[in-house]
Amino acid sequence: MRIDQLLSRHKPSFSFEFFPPKDEEGFAQLYRTLETLKPLAPTFVSVTFGAGGGTRAKTVDLVKRIKTEIGLEPMAHLTCVGMDRKQLSGILDELQSSGIDNVLALRGDPPKGQERFLTTEGGFSYANELAAFIRSRWSFAIGGACYPEVHPEAASEAADLDALKRKVDSGASFLISQLFFDNELFLRFRDKASRAGIRTPILAGIMPILNTRQIKRFAQMCGASIPVDLGRSIEAVEDDEEAVRHIGAFHATNQCLGLISEGVDGIHFYTLNRSSATRAIYQLLRTWRG
Repeated sequence: MRIDQLLSRHKPSFSFEFFPPKDEEGFAQLYRTLETLKPLAPTFVSVTFGAGGGTRAKTVDLVKRIKTEIGLEPMAHLTCVGMDRKQLSGILDELQSSGIDNVLALRGDPPKGQERFLTTEGGFSYANELAAFIRSRWSFAIGGACYPEVHPEAASEAADLDALKRKVDSGASFLISQLFFDNELFLRFRDKASRAGIRTPILAGIMPILNTRQIKRFAQMCGASIPVDLGRSIEAVEDDEEAVRHIGAFHATNQCLGLISEGVDGIHFYTLNRSSATRAIYQLLRTWRG
């Protein structure tokens, strides 16, 4: 079923993001994880292409199996990295013929070792171009990404909002934010997007902290700031991963509770394929909501 239709029925929505593992053992573990999620009835799950788009075949296969074998509603990520229109058309045709209804249209990050994004000959330079291409020939619900603290490559906040508006006008019917750790930043962004004429649902991207060095790296990559008090808390126990996870889960839970009280459209958990923390948070939220 189309995610934009599901979002109109469920507020807030809850969704989980995974990436294709590197080996069969990893896939087996991921399928077990997805099976444990099924009774919790998340709105949807999404599957990334991985850095540089190198796992596209695994993404397509995983999304199909989630739909047909596990019975959860999946969304495939699709990027502009390293693909021309013909290659993109082939993937979209395969997804559609497999009964997949949802695609997240992304420009994508440069492959490892490449400093900046380079447009593939015959391909696209921006996510809004990819969204328009998908809308022109296929019937997918199209999602897009947004940045509460401004895209790292954007010239300004205004330019970033203009680009986001073009993405929505090109076919994105819902948006998923990059991770953030300060709700006020997200809520201000949501208000600014609304004033810019962006009326699509915006799902808040939440990543529970599991490892201090890892989360600092992710935050730097996507232009997210870590509040001073939170940073000091995890740095004080950075050699104790269990303590870091407890602090991360507590902070993420409080974030979710605050966002729900502010009427957020949905919460999208970045799991890093380690869903125990996000699953526990989700179950707690379901209990709290009754």
